[in-house]
Amino acid sequence: MTAASLEHATVPADTGEVTLLIARRVEPGHEALFELWAKGILETAAAFPGHLGYGLFRSSGGDAPWFLVHRFQNREACRTWQESPERAAWFADCEGHHHTEIARRQLTGMETWFAKPGSTRPAPPRWKMAVSATLAIYPISVLGSLFLMPRLAPLPLLLSSAIAACVFNTLMTYLAMPAVSRLLRGWLTS
Repeated sequence: MTAASLEHATVPADTGEVTLLIARRVEPGHEALFELWAKGILETAAAFPGHLGYGLFRSSGGDAPWFLVHRFQNREACRTWQESPERAAWFADCEGHHHTEIARRQLTGMETWFAKPGSTRPAPPRWKMAVSATLAIYPISVLGSLFLMPRLAPLPLLLSSAIAACVFNTLMTYLAMPAVSRLLRGWLTS
């Protein structure tokens, strides 16, 4: 997939968080100037409403790209930044920095669980993500029903549900989904 086709990839129609991942190749000897520019544009974006955070990942060397990451509250916040005069000004002032964009992706929802760090490979089809998420949540829900829910039964419904949701979410995010996505990586990317 080319950088141009990645830039115009279809974004799922939801209003959840959007992660914008940009890969840029920097010519040798121009890394310090690029890093100043990148930090400036990231900090400018951070001042926009709906911007949730950013990251800058340096090249691992050679031809490996640098990655800029923006997190937005929703697609509208992302679009507001991308169409802003502030962003346009940063790009108007980057001549001589010797860097080029080689890929751009917008990730939403579960796609971020399946995005391999340092890769611009598209997320798997939604049905494969749904199967993977089901395989991850099933053991958590069974074990939760057996061990956690009986202990939460005496608590008020809203409190017990909040505790269960917090425990299930933490286990999904840090244990189950990373394990399932690693185990199924070949199938997910085929």
